Amino acid sequence: MSRAESDVMVVAGILPLFYRIVPTAVEEGPAGTATRNYVARDSDGGRWFVKAYPPGTDLDAERQALELSQFARLGRIPVPVVRQTLAGDLIAAAGGMAVSVTAFVENAETAEGGLSGPRWAAVGETVGRLHRSLACHPAGPPRRVPASEVCDVKRARQRLERLLARFAKKPPVSGFAAWAQETAARRLDALPAVAAMVKELPVSLTVQTIHGDLASPNLLLRGQRVAALIDFRPPAHRSPAWELGRILLDPRTVLAEPDWPTGLAVAIAAYRAANPALPADELLAVPRIAAGYLACSVYPLSEAVDDPAALTPELEAYGRNRHAAMTELRDRLTQAEEVLHDLLH
Repeated sequence: MSRAESDVMVVAGILPLFYRIVPTAVEEGPAGTATRNYVARDSDGGRWFVKAYPPGTDLDAERQALELSQFARLGRIPVPVVRQTLAGDLIAAAGGMAVSVTAFVENAETAEGGLSGPRWAAVGETVGRLHRSLACHPAGPPRRVPASEVCDVKRARQRLERLLARFAKKPPVSGFAAWAQETAARRLDALPAVAAMVKELPVSLTVQTIHGDLASPNLLLRGQRVAALIDFRPPAHRSPAWELGRILLDPRTVLAEPDWPTGLAVAIAAYRAANPALPADELLAVPRIAAGYLACSVYPLSEAVDDPAALTPELEAYGRNRHAAMTELRDRLTQAEEVLHDLLH
């Protein structure tokens, strides 16, 4: 019996024991970044998404993330219900495996194909309602922090210098690693220009509880509407403007949608209608924050030395697209801000 077959059997045993779900089938599901995922069908024909956490996972943090998702669900945000164990826990552990179980989101696709058309407004409105709801989370109300905490150029310099020092110990000669080394060097050289760009941000920015990992794989769409937000992270105060830019200006969208500044304005108008509490100057700063964040990031360049085994062709393509999107954002920053200025003023 293979390891994969053994794990499926463990999942099939956990479900009736802890969840009173009698599975008629258990199959491997969509791959996760750090988890193994399964889809189980029960005796009533319903389907459940089972996430198996690797050994060493901080299960308390994962419980907090699941609790946050259900807090958002109470605010009528489209979030799958988490199935509790018979003992009322959000995670079950047995047979060397820890899992959580959520309702399967039927007939949905991830936003990895990019945003276009009515999806811009649908996503903007949903994220606005999410942030308005999470502003009331018990972790604490929104507060202001210096903008440098959101786009930290000093920290980016330290991370890029460390990364280049590691590359220097064993210089790559070809492939993604060689490209990553060259790209990291170019980003380090460009940091003075990045510092000047982020200097134009508001002096301080709002931080509050947010989703925490609102990337395209964690946004599920059904047609032109948002079907679900998944894979929340534990409650932490971060910039809602940063999170908004991260999902609206995903590299896949920026590179595939030539008219993204207009789409961005449509999305931000919908966001503002749903969450008028976020100041207009922070909404105006969304493309600048997104460009600064990408310029200061070392992911996935760092994977070439930190975890070469994780470098799939898909991740390598994403890394190159991320860099290309950063360039596109910076080149068209003025245009995007002019469109938003007309909207917000």
